Amino acid sequence: MAMQQVIEQTVAGLGFDLVEVERSAGGLLRVTIDLPWQEPESAEPQAPAQEPALPASAAPRAITVEDCETVTRQLQFALEVEGVDYARLEVSSPGIDRLLRDERDLRRFTGEVVDVVLKQPIGAAAGGVVSANRKRFRGQLLAGDEPGQWQVVWTDEPERKPGQKVSKKYVPPPAQALGFTLDEAKEVRLAPIVSFKGR
Repeated sequence: MAMQQVIEQTVAGLGFDLVEVERSAGGLLRVTIDLPWQEPESAEPQAPAQEPALPASAAPRAITVEDCETVTRQLQFALEVEGVDYARLEVSSPGIDRLLRDERDLRRFTGEVVDVVLKQPIGAAAGGVVSANRKRFRGQLLAGDEPGQWQVVWTDEPERKPGQKVSKKYVPPPAQALGFTLDEAKEVRLAPIVSFKGR
């Protein structure tokens, strides 16, 4: 059995999703896991009055060190049985810059800020508003009009320093949108943005 298949079956059998498998120099085998996600059954938004308030204990669970230890022990056994050659195994959670691999991942993180790297520059299709050789975009991920179509929406407003004053006459740049498909994207990742501000 192929290494990828062994890892997929082992991780799924323990109730986790396999996000990524990497082989690095020196025999390091890095496996990234996450908790399974179920797509909402209906796209119809419920009225706020019908949604019960979630108790504090119902916050979404994250991958723990114990989860990684459980998967590591099981993978070590499975890989040894299959004779997979590696020097060191590392199991971890996806982190804040999680790779979005497929349509399901994109649906799961719709509305989040993402970094999109295109395989080819956008060319002249943007009508001169965006540089024709630009391949990297950071913005909010939104579903497109057609199935399989996605959009990244951004503004090229410069980041402000804390306490910097803004003129009342200042007009922010307009939002821009770029449509893309997974076939056109070299990589789509969650943007690694950390905020230390309170809610």
